[in-house]
Amino acid sequence: MNAPLLVAEDLHRSFGPTRALAGASLRVHPGEVLAVMGSSGSGKSTLLHCLAGIVRPDSGRVLYAGRDLAASTDAERSALRREEFGFVFQFGQLVPELTCLENVALPLRLDRVGRREAERRAAEWLDRLEVAEVAGKRPGEVSGGQGQRVAVARALVTRPRVVFADEPTGALDSLNGERVMRLLTGAARETGAAVVLVTHEARVAAYSDREVVVRDGRTRDLEVAA
Repeated sequence: MNAPLLVAEDLHRSFGPTRALAGASLRVHPGEVLAVMGSSGSGKSTLLHCLAGIVRPDSGRVLYAGRDLAASTDAERSALRREEFGFVFQFGQLVPELTCLENVALPLRLDRVGRREAERRAAEWLDRLEVAEVAGKRPGEVSGGQGQRVAVARALVTRPRVVFADEPTGALDSLNGERVMRLLTGAARETGAAVVLVTHEARVAAYSDREVVVRDGRTRDLEVAA
């Protein structure tokens, strides 16, 4: 297997008296879909936030493409999240005032891509995620499943190297959840993006290549049966 793209080494993180991570470690390889599983409060979301450079660990380190994120400036980490990372959250977090097309185009516009080109690429991704019909609608006018597919399109429109998905089906029924996971993992595999998928659901983790379980702030690898 290729050298890992993203590495966490012995991460510790506390929030006041609450210990979230207590020596968590993992590796993510290019193009790999990795499921991070665990019960509520196990530390899996904190681990994802450390991997994405949103939260700094108290000790340990995160390496992205061989670079220590702690050695990067806030501006450099922000640029990394904008240009090389994509994010899908449980409730989508689309901008309600913008149309779905404008939401998907937003990361490109923030990266100074012209409006026409950004919206052309956004329309392609909406079509790819099977929601082209909602392009002109605002998030409040579409279903939960459609909105989450728009959020996936927004995460992938910049062709990131890593997509971080935090409980991406948690607010959906099983049918829409399956559809979102099929489209997310299929599109990521086609573009070569790695996916770090935080979930507590075995049926969602089944879309991954490998599972890591977080318990009491520590990690344990599980091989996914073929």
